[in-house]
Amino acid sequence: MKQIRSLEQLIKELKGQPSRRLAVAAGHDPNTIAAAARAAAEGIAEVILVGDAGRIDALCGEFGLDAGLFRILAEKDTLTAGAKALELVRSGQADVLMKGLIGTADYMKLILNKENGLLPPGKVLSHVAVLDLPAYRASHDKLLFVADVAIIPKPDLETKVAILEYCLEAARSFGVAEPRAALVAATEKVSPRMKATVHAAEITERAGRGEFPGSIVAGPLALDVALSPEACRIKGLDSPVDGQADILVFPNIETGNVFYKSSTILAGARLAAAVVGTTAPCVLTSRADDEESKFFSIAMGCRLV
Repeated sequence: MKQIRSLEQLIKELKGQPSRRLAVAAGHDPNTIAAAARAAAEGIAEVILVGDAGRIDALCGEFGLDAGLFRILAEKDTLTAGAKALELVRSGQADVLMKGLIGTADYMKLILNKENGLLPPGKVLSHVAVLDLPAYRASHDKLLFVADVAIIPKPDLETKVAILEYCLEAARSFGVAEPRAALVAATEKVSPRMKATVHAAEITERAGRGEFPGSIVAGPLALDVALSPEACRIKGLDSPVDGQADILVFPNIETGNVFYKSSTILAGARLAAAVVGTTAPCVLTSRADDEESKFFSIAMGCRLV
């Protein structure tokens, strides 16, 4: 499989494959409809908008969109629209679920519902983002997968293992043959006073016993030696990741979220993100995300299928 090294390449690759079916929960959403229309127009996804049909028509007129790009299932009630979109995915009539105008808490309740949701028993719900950082692509010619920046506040050891496995799976779906994962901490030294370093060392030991075949996993690693071969040389650090990380697993949500937002706001990163651990990819974007980020997130969801 050819490695996808940019978000533009992701779109190009998807155009050559059968389109996936995207169900938008409460699709009468001005913050989502343009991205969904672009995905449909470019042949990335067949889009099903479950929501207020009159409002959808009005939004299409307002934004100059072709309503014919969508299959519209009329449902004015937001919660009911969300439930119907979820059922499309559960029944196999759609491949990817996306949040529309429905509130985040309500959207997550649908996904997590023990009887009718999308999270299998015993699985961990997490969030994987893909960053297309101009500087990193210039130096390393690849994308960067990061987790968890949005859902799990303080993952314990086994939850970090699950997050790592989700990232490895996502990287492989993008054609990364042998993903290099860095378990991020403030230092490379293991200290009982810093639980992140202890967890990272334990996961690295498990990797050494063959628990994550076909990958390179190392930690604890500070951010500089995870991303810079020169930093490794300056520090005299012999790491199998060697400053070439494909994946960053963060010790907690504060670290991950600050990195994620710093990358987009200060470093010009473009992004795609999806909720994972579920039986189907789920797109959960912020109202602050621009249309391009939502479009790339739809594309990532389609790729993960």
